[in-house]
Amino acid sequence: MAFKTHSGIYTVKNPSKYEGDHTKVTYRSGWEKHAFKWADGNPDVVKWSSEEVIIPYLYEVDKRYHRYFMDMKLVMASGRTFLVEIKPDKETRIPTGSKNTRRYLTESFTYVKNINKWDAAREYAEERGWKFVIWTEKNEPLKSIIPKSTKPLKPLGKTLKPFRKKRKK
Repeated sequence: MAFKTHSGIYTVKNPSKYEGDHTKVTYRSGWEKHAFKWADGNPDVVKWSSEEVIIPYLYEVDKRYHRYFMDMKLVMASGRTFLVEIKPDKETRIPTGSKNTRRYLTESFTYVKNINKWDAAREYAEERGWKFVIWTEKNEPLKSIIPKSTKPLKPLGKTLKPFRKKRKK
């Protein structure tokens, strides 16, 4: 079964605002796409980029250095600069659930990696007089940027009918 992905190339509308190669701006989620569109059209954003800032970080699990590609860098008309990480709220919190499952272990490793990245990003930003922020679907401005669903969900029972096998008599 093929799954629909929410990734692709974003077409920058205001190339003069983009820092980097504006023809190769890749979004890796629908939320990133909406954040790019917001930054591209927002008059308060003077410059912006995606994955142009690369920060080294030490991953505590394998004790090796890796590269963290920041989701966004925003330079505002006020003079402030932000490094922005766009993540589901769930991935910003300690995993919950049964500790004896593969899922819990995977989520735990992801959480540790995220904390290691975010500590490095926070330090990198502070050294430059910038601010590191995490946008989730539960906080502003991402909460205001992502569109609300306009289609009502179909009842589950009707969706499954075509997949049910008929019994032989």
